Amino acid sequence: MEFKKEKLVRFYPDGKQQNPEFLWEKGDSQRLEKAVPLYRVSTPLLKPDGGGGGRSRVGGVLSLGRSKVFPEDHEPWRKRILDPGSEIVLQWNRVFLISCLLALFVDPLYFYLPSVGGNGSSCIKTDLNLSIVVTCFRTVADLFYLLHMIIKFRTAYVAPSSRVFGRGELVMDSKKIARRYLKSDFFIDLAATLPLPQIVIWFIIPAIRSSHADHNNNALALIVLIQYVPRLYLIFPLSSQIIKATGVVTKTAWAGAAYNLLLYMIASHVLGASWYLLSIERHTACWKSECKKETAPMFCSLNYLDCSSLDNDKRKVWANSTNVFSNCNPSQDISFKYGIFEKAVTNSVVSSKFLEKYFYCLWWGLQNLSSYGQNLQTSTFIGETSFAILIAIMGLVLFAHLIGNMQTYLQSLTVRLEEWRLKRRDTEEWMRHRQLPQDLRERVRRFVQYKWLATRGVDEEAILHALPTDLRRDIKRHLCLDLVRRVPFFSQMDDQLLDAICERLVSSLSTEGTYIVREGDPVTEMLFIIRGRLESSTTNGGRTGFFNSITLRPGDFCGEELLAWALLPKSSVNLPSSTRTVRVLFEVEAFALRAEDLKFVANQFRRLHSKKLQHTFRFYSHHWRTWAACFIQAAWRRYKKRMMAKDLTMQESFSYPLDEHAPDEAAGQKGEDHAAGSGNLSQVKQNLGVTILASRFAANTKRGAQKIKAVEMPKLQKPEEPDFSTEADDD
Repeated sequence: MEFKKEKLVRFYPDGKQQNPEFLWEKGDSQRLEKAVPLYRVSTPLLKPDGGGGGRSRVGGVLSLGRSKVFPEDHEPWRKRILDPGSEIVLQWNRVFLISCLLALFVDPLYFYLPSVGGNGSSCIKTDLNLSIVVTCFRTVADLFYLLHMIIKFRTAYVAPSSRVFGRGELVMDSKKIARRYLKSDFFIDLAATLPLPQIVIWFIIPAIRSSHADHNNNALALIVLIQYVPRLYLIFPLSSQIIKATGVVTKTAWAGAAYNLLLYMIASHVLGASWYLLSIERHTACWKSECKKETAPMFCSLNYLDCSSLDNDKRKVWANSTNVFSNCNPSQDISFKYGIFEKAVTNSVVSSKFLEKYFYCLWWGLQNLSSYGQNLQTSTFIGETSFAILIAIMGLVLFAHLIGNMQTYLQSLTVRLEEWRLKRRDTEEWMRHRQLPQDLRERVRRFVQYKWLATRGVDEEAILHALPTDLRRDIKRHLCLDLVRRVPFFSQMDDQLLDAICERLVSSLSTEGTYIVREGDPVTEMLFIIRGRLESSTTNGGRTGFFNSITLRPGDFCGEELLAWALLPKSSVNLPSSTRTVRVLFEVEAFALRAEDLKFVANQFRRLHSKKLQHTFRFYSHHWRTWAACFIQAAWRRYKKRMMAKDLTMQESFSYPLDEHAPDEAAGQKGEDHAAGSGNLSQVKQNLGVTILASRFAANTKRGAQKIKAVEMPKLQKPEEPDFSTEADDD
């Protein structure tokens, strides 16, 4: 035992201590040099130090908090190949999915950059502050896409040829990974990563404006929508990877419902932003058409439609005399048809502040997407009609997708409750069909209700049996060990024996009035009470005049006849008969140990045969307690009988000699006292009568004691002794 405490090996990382030492107590170095080493470390892990005098040096340790030793030439984290099923990749996929959703939200904000401004809302401008904010968020989102591309170059993949069995073999070669990525998703990821809207906003549109003085928003919309397609596409394979790794995208049903609702809201957000941009486009198209027609009293230039020309003197003169803006006011009778974009102009959405026009456009998109665009009054403009058709198709598909997924996720919250309702309804129909009496129906209803409250419809045994043995053992230990230790009989066992018992325990639920076992029935399991109360009674095999009843509480057990049967080296196939009737007084939650499981534990673990457990079992066994009480009572009765018989014997010893000599003494006294006279004769007769009555009373008492001795009290059968002859660990 001291030798085990003296051994200590300490490893130090580089920079801490170059020469790790084996720490031993003094005086034991020579004795331990000849000892066989317990562990052998491969040569790549321990390399000789140049100046260490033959001592070994441990290679670099990646992290001090982990019990792993890595070789000195391990690759740095920059060149490390990641497992696609590892936790770090899974967490990154979740983070990147959130960043993708934010990027899908940010991109349509570019559509809100142009607006109508100036005095009298008579020019087109670009919101500079909004441009800066949106560009910053968009750049951060682009960095996430770029980082995702880098991670894909360092993520292994499963070789297709190795998927015949199991998970397959991971390809860890960086060149093969890069070659495969370049042939598959690289160009899609690259198209989603390029900062195209930033280039259009800050470089292309200012150049076009300076040369042509025209706001052509179609270029911006085209660039954003074209890049929106690969960004939207990346969500689907990313969600598939998360589902393959964990089974679901989100951990809870409510989060899944919120995720689908968020996708629907993003679609409404894109639709509203597109409607706003097209409204600006139709409004400027009306201005351009009227400007081209106007030649008098002053020629109209397209430069006047830009807010950068507000300080131009000619523009001020033109603004006071032009009819362009009045001819494009939809509140008046004009020839230009705005169609579905009329409300954006009449409600001054195109000239409102950002938050006001954003929420109005979001509401417009959500309303028409949910109603499939049924309330839209379109004009004959082809672009407008095509946009309305797209709204109807998107609304039909997305709304059906939203309702289906929301129903799936929300139904998963109540699927157990619905199954319980169906089972309860089937049970009621079955009881009604079989015409069960009312008391049995109430017992069935009470049991079904109590089982639902205890388990919530979850089949715990099926879940545990689907897990590996080691994991199932740890779960059983976590769930049952503390509760099992409440039973005094189990508290005397060691951990290994308790683990074996916990692994085979099954939960048991019993309602009030249920009979666990009846006297004379075979015992199939031992029951260890966790909650509730039981009544255990016996009539000692139905003997007249005998009845014993006790109450079992949490910590007690019943069915102890099974333990004596299991400890027999050659127990019969027939199960032992119960000596007691056990009935539930209050709802009971307990652990049951079946006969075959108890037999297995008794055969595999010989420590169950120890004398210490034998005494503990006898002490806490109510069967043994009842037998001991009856045994003590019988011994006490025998003692009382012996004492009574002894007293009677002593009384007889005094009464019998007097009875034998009474006639002689009476005759002698009669002869001697004959002359005394007739006065003394009456006193002699009286003494003689008292003596005769005393002798008769003693004889009758002796015969009564013999009759009482002949009648025996009913005796309780002694419990069967477990076999402890083959014990391996006798405490």
